[in-house]
Amino acid sequence: MNKKYIVFDLDDTLYYELDFLKSAYREIAQALSPADPQNLLIEMLSKYKNQEDVFGFLSVEYSCTKEELLKMYREHFPDISLRKGVREILDQLKKDQVKMGLVTDGRSLTQRNKINALQIEPYFEKIVISDELGSEKPDERNFRIFVEDEYDYIYVADNPQKDFVTPNILGWKTVMIEDDEEKRIHRIPDNLDPLFEAQQVVRWKYFYNLIK
Repeated sequence: MNKKYIVFDLDDTLYYELDFLKSAYREIAQALSPADPQNLLIEMLSKYKNQEDVFGFLSVEYSCTKEELLKMYREHFPDISLRKGVREILDQLKKDQVKMGLVTDGRSLTQRNKINALQIEPYFEKIVISDELGSEKPDERNFRIFVEDEYDYIYVADNPQKDFVTPNILGWKTVMIEDDEEKRIHRIPDNLDPLFEAQQVVRWKYFYNLIK
């Protein structure tokens, strides 16, 4: 029996991306309205919830450009934390000497800041960031980079639109982590092709028992 190699997605899998958004909004509110950042933050979050153009509003009200706002959003060092139970699972897998990797789409600086804020880099044998590799999921290169002959692969992620199709084709076991729907940024489409679906769906609190 081969050893396990578990590859994790980052955003909305190990932590909630909505927490990153809130962290960025707090920093932007502090920069634009240092005398009263809390009220501006509340207004920004309200507009986001109502699917309004938050950065368009800010650019008019505070005489800044959307590019400047995006730069602050992407480059700030976030105040985020792992989802409940995740660190304990990573600690146990490390103790069990299970090999782990991380694959994530996004800009190098943004994703590295998230990884550093979450203090998770030491858990992973290999970290693949799309901006550094030059290709995004579901490109096969983003997954084949982990492949070694003596391992059985498990891929853990959240987004059926791009996460599971390639690992399914490669013969990996695929696991989708259930979300708190109120914190989900990306909507899961209906009527997906079965090839895009995870083989199993589980909550984090049951994950370790699933892969033992």
